[in-house]
Amino acid sequence: MPRVGKKYQAAAANRNVDVSVPAREALTFVKENAFAKFDESIEVAVRLGVDPRHADQVVRGTVVLPAGTGKAVRVLVIAVGDKAREAEAAGADFVGVEHIPRIKEGWTDFDVMIATPDQMGQVGQLGRVLGPRGLMPNPKAGTVTFDVERAVREVKAGKIEFRVDKTGNVHAAIGKVSFPLEALETNFAAFMDQIVRAKPSAAKGVYVRNVALSSTMGPGVRVDTTPFR
Repeated sequence: MPRVGKKYQAAAANRNVDVSVPAREALTFVKENAFAKFDESIEVAVRLGVDPRHADQVVRGTVVLPAGTGKAVRVLVIAVGDKAREAEAAGADFVGVEHIPRIKEGWTDFDVMIATPDQMGQVGQLGRVLGPRGLMPNPKAGTVTFDVERAVREVKAGKIEFRVDKTGNVHAAIGKVSFPLEALETNFAAFMDQIVRAKPSAAKGVYVRNVALSSTMGPGVRVDTTPFR
């Protein structure tokens, strides 16, 4: 059995693992019982009634969290000409095809890569470096686009990507412990709304089976799934 610290045990003692509570109550518990010395992320875990082994049951998408993520996101844009200038004006941290050789050598000091479609021939060569790190641009995530200004602004404003894992779970960070409760509620509602909208037509039975909220270091709290059915 894994060992946990005294602070974790003290926080876990304040919850009832057999009871699911409304989202507001769960978020309040997570905020009040966060004990780390840093500003912990608040994370949501959703158990879905899908079988990701089948392509028509893969759940993935993006959502712009209204209150942001609380994290400074470093954005790299692979574009040329006017599109490169648009990216710079929108606040991209790194812009230009000159970064491609650096990536081939192992440079990945960025959080999101955006590329225009005409540059994907070059970007595709970076799969071995970007793929394992989840950094490869993807049209479904909105990171392969000619509308680079909008893409950069959305990422900087709090756009996140989610994808179901091989066990049928989706994980995402929806803010920080320091966020006001109302901001966390808004972000959680936006995230769950997008999860529900992303339900595959091939999914049968109960779609949202379990939802839990936790801080980075703290215990999880089960959330009532009734509103999502």
